[in-house]
Amino acid sequence: METLCPNKEICGSCKWSHIPYNDQLKQKLADINGSFAIKKVDLECTEIIGAPVTSHYRNRMDFVIDFEGRMGMRQKGKWWRVIDDHTCFISDKKIEAHFKTVRQWTQNTGLTYFDRKGHHGFLRYAVIRSTSLGETMITIVTSTPADTAEKTLAREQLQILAKETKATTVIWSINSTISDVSFGETLETISGEGYIKEKINGFHYHITPNAFFQTNPEGAAILMDTVKEFAGDISGKTIMDLYCGSGFFAINIAKKAKKVVGVEIIPEAIVDAKVNAKINGLDIEWHDKKTEEFNWMKTNADIVILDPPRSGMHDKALADVIAALPKEIIYISCSYKNFAREMIQLKEHYDVIKMRAIDMFPHTPHVEMITKLKKK
Repeated sequence: METLCPNKEICGSCKWSHIPYNDQLKQKLADINGSFAIKKVDLECTEIIGAPVTSHYRNRMDFVIDFEGRMGMRQKGKWWRVIDDHTCFISDKKIEAHFKTVRQWTQNTGLTYFDRKGHHGFLRYAVIRSTSLGETMITIVTSTPADTAEKTLAREQLQILAKETKATTVIWSINSTISDVSFGETLETISGEGYIKEKINGFHYHITPNAFFQTNPEGAAILMDTVKEFAGDISGKTIMDLYCGSGFFAINIAKKAKKVVGVEIIPEAIVDAKVNAKINGLDIEWHDKKTEEFNWMKTNADIVILDPPRSGMHDKALADVIAALPKEIIYISCSYKNFAREMIQLKEHYDVIKMRAIDMFPHTPHVEMITKLKKK
């Protein structure tokens, strides 16, 4: 198959763009069930929903700026090399448009570039986000300014970037460590309000620079509907949303549930969750805690929603779930391998009522899984 990627042989991004899309879906189901077989878990996923849009669907791209000013995606297997002027056909077209302007800007700022081996230099990343409402956010990640002159120049140049791109908001993010990550602990809003707005299935969300949000808005709507479907009639029930992030699922079900409680380790996410609940007119109880350290069992939740990071659940969090044995669990997993590992223990106490895969990540090996578990 002819790939949409002009640098397929060297780009480490989408990986599966050479595979016909229907074959990608079949392969993802096979990989899910293969993981169950390896772990000797008697389960089978038979349903996968394809993505409504298979190109230009991704609403966030983290572009690397290398030590010589190249900007683009990393080369496959070479974290220090960047394919200059290379975006990705899975990114939103609004992101692609901003990319061209930002790349040109980086070459004319007079600012230095970060050397990932030597740990010196200034410009590190350009993170560009978009929403289905047409809003965009550009976050420029830098090192800590070496002196007042560099700080002043950086701010002046970022103000120029804001005018050139006309993005909804432009953010300066400072990473004071040598860690090669695309976010910083100090944020300064250069233009706009410091956030962008999104709307999924009628619910409104504020997205701030360091917040996680579903990267495929069309797929996110299907994911949201599936969780709501699997939850069933929730009137009079208490719902516990562990790993709740900025409230994506909690907000979707709060109107009909008796009570919804969200728990999330990242403080900024809980700040966003509170804002999101307010703008949707919802009363939700939020806790800024590690899932494995929060005594959520005292809530006597009827349904527990689990949406852990790709690494899976912390061992103690899994042990707490098994100790509490809530009546129902809705498990959202973006790593079927870790889900299969955890199901070895969960299946001793729960029956799988429903299971569905949703392809949120076309042209990549990744897939989202939603499973409803009911206590035996």
